[in-house]
Amino acid sequence: MPSVSRATLAPLSNRARNLGSFLVPPAMAAAGPSVFLLMVNGQVESAQFPEYDDLYCKYCFVYGQDWAPTAGLEEGISQITSKSQDMRQALVWNFPIDVTFKSTNPYGWPQIVLSVYGPDVFGNDVVRGYGAVHVPFSPGRHKRTIPMFVPESTSRLQKFTSWFMGRRPEYTDPKVVAQGEGREVTRVRSQGFVTLLFNVVTKDMRKLGYDTGPLDTRGVLGPSPPQGLPL
Repeated sequence: MPSVSRATLAPLSNRARNLGSFLVPPAMAAAGPSVFLLMVNGQVESAQFPEYDDLYCKYCFVYGQDWAPTAGLEEGISQITSKSQDMRQALVWNFPIDVTFKSTNPYGWPQIVLSVYGPDVFGNDVVRGYGAVHVPFSPGRHKRTIPMFVPESTSRLQKFTSWFMGRRPEYTDPKVVAQGEGREVTRVRSQGFVTLLFNVVTKDMRKLGYDTGPLDTRGVLGPSPPQGLPL
């Protein structure tokens, strides 16, 4: 039997050690992503408030505990805009939205909360409408029209006092609009509409077992069917 010297064994052991550093256990190699991403961009396009002019808009996002923003802005405030001179009399902002979230499950899917403000007859900034809507669940381009509302005073005396003092009823935290607690005891009045445009992209949701919509023949999510038409 031929003898093997220590000098021959040393390079072999070093080579085996280096090769072992590149080996990955099968469980680690097969492990998939632990989170998924939700990328949202678009704009607060326009509003319809026939009784008011010179309005601006604020937005913020409300989401669950398992969600976290990774890029972009969670809140913003637009410029002041006046009504268009055509028959629509639309208030056009075209204010951009751009944010990315990550999460481990869909519970607490993000909602966008809108607050519209404008001057009253005394020049004080007062709230003209609150509204909220979920970010669309399926990827693609989406358009949403949100009905707005304002809190109302509980009596005529309070209503006159708030009008005279320029302190209309409003929420201390607009995020309460996206929550259900305490809403049943709040008196509100419908007032105006705001139109939003969303471009939604998701990543790794299918790998985690969530179905976000049909795929076309190329494996890319196709456009959403128009509202009111059968699928």
